[in-house]
Amino acid sequence: MAEISHDDISYAMETTEVCHRPDRRIDTFGTTNFEFCLITELMDDVNQVRVREGRVEAEKPKILQPDGFSNLMFEGFGEYAEQIAEWFQNQGAQINFLRYGFNFFNRDMTESIVHDSIEAVSERVVNDVVSSGNPSKAVIRGVDDTWGISLVKFTWEMIEESYPTNEFDFKRRGMM
Repeated sequence: MAEISHDDISYAMETTEVCHRPDRRIDTFGTTNFEFCLITELMDDVNQVRVREGRVEAEKPKILQPDGFSNLMFEGFGEYAEQIAEWFQNQGAQINFLRYGFNFFNRDMTESIVHDSIEAVSERVVNDVVSSGNPSKAVIRGVDDTWGISLVKFTWEMIEESYPTNEFDFKRRGMM
């Protein structure tokens, strides 16, 4: 397993940008599928951009007691899952009362190399996604060698955006 440092994780989390957010959020009472287009610049090649397309599945949120956070895991996010979870815990990141689970489907992922600037590729991809009208597709600009962490940043932002609605839905049904 390749080692990454907390600095590598921090750098990827700080520099990753979700250029286009899906129109939908994580469903409270069911599974939610998101498609992504992850755009990264190749490290040693000028105007060469890797475009990864795939799918992430968000499981329905589960209600937890506060002591359940110690088991926070990033299953399905590759060999760095344990290091990413440790980084989040060191940052004090907790979502009160709800646990979110994600599955990344590597078997569905495609990759291509585009010979253009990352800005031009990002703009084209965002325009394509907007014109397609796909409410479940995200466009993410991240870091090539730690692209899985860029994908984690996207899922984290989806949790932050979905949490208020999920909490409201659970409370409305008397479950919290």
